[in-house]
Amino acid sequence: MAETSILSLARQYNHSSFLSPPAAPPLQPAATRQRKGPAMAGAENKRPRSSGGMERPPSRKEILGRKKAMKELIRKAVAVKDHLAQFPDYHKYERSGFSINLESGHGNQLPVPTRKYIQNLLKVNMEGTYGSEWPSEEKIKRREMVAPEARYILICQYADGDIAKCFLKQDSGVECAHVTCRGVRLLGFVHYRFVVEEDVPVLYVYELQLESSAQGKGLGKFLMQLIELIACKCQMGAVVLTVQKSNTDAMAFYNNLGYVISSTSPSRVDPLIGIHRSYEILCKTFESEAKCKLE
Repeated sequence: MAETSILSLARQYNHSSFLSPPAAPPLQPAATRQRKGPAMAGAENKRPRSSGGMERPPSRKEILGRKKAMKELIRKAVAVKDHLAQFPDYHKYERSGFSINLESGHGNQLPVPTRKYIQNLLKVNMEGTYGSEWPSEEKIKRREMVAPEARYILICQYADGDIAKCFLKQDSGVECAHVTCRGVRLLGFVHYRFVVEEDVPVLYVYELQLESSAQGKGLGKFLMQLIELIACKCQMGAVVLTVQKSNTDAMAFYNNLGYVISSTSPSRVDPLIGIHRSYEILCKTFESEAKCKLE
């Protein structure tokens, strides 16, 4: 597919004309969102940068109106049952004999085998990256993964013939529990949420985790392009995510996709504090106000 901006794709999306993007560089697992410590408190109190000159401060009515509008945007985004349904060309990914299908999930509705799979893949991919912090982080992740607001894209690989049986169940109104379908193997997942950051509605990627066998095939880029389309469709101002500093491959991957270190990242809020933090917050913005506040 020709290089086109995600914002343009979101506006011009056509079900019959969208093709899979070119291959991505080898993807390493990305980190999850971190809790906000003292460094982040400064970011939340930071005033938006001015474009120059004196600006009239917003009235209380304007502030309340904006907060109400943001809350409504988040509510509508969360209310969508299946974000994948809006992008049928992204239900399947194929490249050089590698083929997977994508399915949606909600944190509080994941089947037990799927929850166990997610826990195990997180441990395999992230324990080494977090080091001594992993035991406490693992507890946080386990709580986050089953929250009602958690949304998932599940990467599924079917044995020949089994995908048709599974889809037949879905079409008849019988929900297909992902890893309980005969012949289905999960190869990874994306965990994302709709939240407000710095008074900007954003799609926050908590996790993008792939098994080693699914890396280096362009799938990571494909998934992030889908995430950005979902964000734009839901009128989010940006996609935000967190990466461990030690995960240099993931940092390079996101930088190649146009993500930059956010002004809310500890290293940007206060370098003296940020140097002791193990992570960076990255963002990709889609409109001017989000760019002003998050970049």
